[in-house]
Amino acid sequence: MATSTRERAADVALRLIPAEHHRARWSDLAELGFAVIGFLAYFLVRGAVVTRAADALDHARDIVRLEIDLGLFIEPQIQHWVLSSPVFWGIANFVYFWCDFPLIVAVGLLLFWRRRDQYTKLRDSLLLSGAFALLIYMTFPVAPPRFLAEWGFVDTLEVFSNLSYQAQSLHPFVNQYAAVPSLHVGWSVLLAVAVFRSTPHWYWRGGMLLVLAVQLVAVIGTGNHFIFDGLVGIAVCLAALEITDAMHRSSYPAVRRRIHRWSHVGR
Repeated sequence: MATSTRERAADVALRLIPAEHHRARWSDLAELGFAVIGFLAYFLVRGAVVTRAADALDHARDIVRLEIDLGLFIEPQIQHWVLSSPVFWGIANFVYFWCDFPLIVAVGLLLFWRRRDQYTKLRDSLLLSGAFALLIYMTFPVAPPRFLAEWGFVDTLEVFSNLSYQAQSLHPFVNQYAAVPSLHVGWSVLLAVAVFRSTPHWYWRGGMLLVLAVQLVAVIGTGNHFIFDGLVGIAVCLAALEITDAMHRSSYPAVRRRIHRWSHVGR
């Protein structure tokens, strides 16, 4: 008997909400398409809310004053240390650029093939934290340290690696006033959690902890974030992870049961 349209639709939906031990097939393009569309939407929306430059600079200076009051304003010293050696700024630039979204894609594809349950949790927590971040970007724009000329911060990516956020090709995807939260830091935490949950091997876990540690320095050393940004990024991503775990414990099984019942109506 030919597969009905209802059954085909249900099959696609169930692949987006996998069972605990479901393993993916390479032909499962519906799931990959969903993830691509979700992240593309995030970057396009983020790039479209580039507004309120004056407010973003004021908020950045407010963060500097807050960190000074709390004794946390060590960003100038960290960047001075990074700038002291081509090795240091080279590592910082590499980690900031390549150990963010490119690494997310690499780890996500590996989990997609080997640990579908953890892939789905990573996907959901990334997209949910991105949604939270978009709300903050729109309501509380913050300029990165590299915009504060009075403190002498340097955009190491542009100066040393010729990677400029001013490039016309990047404009649809870049919001220069989206320093808070730092998803470079927050998403590194989510990647580390996904790897720890997926494997007991010390070298994979150690590698992700190393990436997280270097990323914490890189976001500051490249002139892109304050310590405050990273702390907010961690908080946002941990909140998204907690919600994701709750969804997988209760909401997803209930949705799967409803989809199964819907797909069998009339049979």
